[in-house]
Amino acid sequence: MTDFGEIKQVSLRDIWPNEATNFTPWLASNIQALGKALGMDIELTEREASVGDFSLDLLARDLGTSQIVIIENQLTQTDHDHLGKLLTYAAGFSASVVVWVAETIRDEHRMALEWLNQRTDVETQFFGVVIEVFKIDTSKPAFNFKPIVYPNDWQKSKKTSATSNTSERGEKYRAYFQSLIDELREIHKFTGAKAGQPQNWYSFSSGIQGILYSAVFAQGGKARTEMYIDRLDQEVNKMFFDKLREDESIITEEFGAKLEWERLDDKRASRIAIYRDGAIDLSDSELENIRKWHIENLLKFKQVFPSKIKKVENLVSQ
Repeated sequence: MTDFGEIKQVSLRDIWPNEATNFTPWLASNIQALGKALGMDIELTEREASVGDFSLDLLARDLGTSQIVIIENQLTQTDHDHLGKLLTYAAGFSASVVVWVAETIRDEHRMALEWLNQRTDVETQFFGVVIEVFKIDTSKPAFNFKPIVYPNDWQKSKKTSATSNTSERGEKYRAYFQSLIDELREIHKFTGAKAGQPQNWYSFSSGIQGILYSAVFAQGGKARTEMYIDRLDQEVNKMFFDKLREDESIITEEFGAKLEWERLDDKRASRIAIYRDGAIDLSDSELENIRKWHIENLLKFKQVFPSKIKKVENLVSQ
């Protein structure tokens, strides 16, 4: 007979004694896990971001939409003070995604967030998330983000979430990228993203801030898979690109195909990409071939580049 262990919930204070100096830095380092729980690829932009005399815990963005995400966290149950701050930060940053992480969500605050989801436009989403920690007997602790409050259609199929003002072409993009991210999430564990968007691109986290993997329909009837470098500083971006290019021959051999090295000297960012013919108005069978091509090359980028990125990251940060 199997001998089962006992699951025990651990006090958050036993893991993170102080909210500001322990929990917030930990949450910043594990923001992708929070994003996965929300069905997004989230990248940290800034800690303690200022709004007047107040400071937001974490400012981030959803890579799939480039929308602003604000995150306020507590090691206790929710309170009125943090609700007021959350709304202040949402207005100050024009946030599209508002996330409140706490030990417990009080009923009155759950109702307030649900009311906001019902009364605000569809481009603004409010989440209430409980953070839990468990152990089995004397095992290492394990954390879990549990969404308690979320937008009305969050659990529904994102394929039916189109709004009436989305163009026919926009809906084609949405359907294409919905299918692409569903396979990447469910089969390849590549992303936690859930919702396709009516746009000609979708970006995913590399695990390092400012380095993205993207599937794109570019101008001129071309489909593109890329690694996009934007550390928010042009000089750093170009240095990062140049250091990576020093290993171009090794990278080409490991990737198994010729890549285009686009330094983009007239722009802040740089990219490394591979192209093929492709446009969203092609037939379903042709789009299916492009989708498979996008996925194949996104997986190659994630296989080949992480060690190179980390090597350059260490050099650039010195």
